[in-house]
Amino acid sequence: MLAYLSRYTHRVAISNSRLIALDEAGVTFRVKDYRRNGSERYRTMTLDPGEFIRRFLLHVLPKGFHRIRHYGLLASAHAKANIAHARELLAAPQPKAECNGTGADAATPSDWRPPCPCCGGRMIVIETFERGGDRARAPPWTRAP
Repeated sequence: MLAYLSRYTHRVAISNSRLIALDEAGVTFRVKDYRRNGSERYRTMTLDPGEFIRRFLLHVLPKGFHRIRHYGLLASAHAKANIAHARELLAAPQPKAECNGTGADAATPSDWRPPCPCCGGRMIVIETFERGGDRARAPPWTRAP
């Protein structure tokens, strides 16, 4: 479910680069079949213009709706309680007050921890990750026949 929804969070239903042709046969565009692997994964599809518009409009939200929603730990209805529970599970100290820019509890200059961008106090490092490689790599892309 997460993989399906993540494809729609920041993108429109279809980008201009995927459109191949528009003629009397219909609208031709590139598709990615997530159920297949290899060269069969990328194909072209041609739809009647009316059917293409119908399918496109299924992805257009009604007025007043937002495309990106927050679920889980950071859902606005439960965010404060969930963050407090996460701090409790991690044995992290509760903040004394809201960050007000005073830097009142800034650590000594010899402290290696990065400063908070808001108040200048030292952040608590829970975990660090090693770099994955020299550079990020996109999946191979081949043009469908």
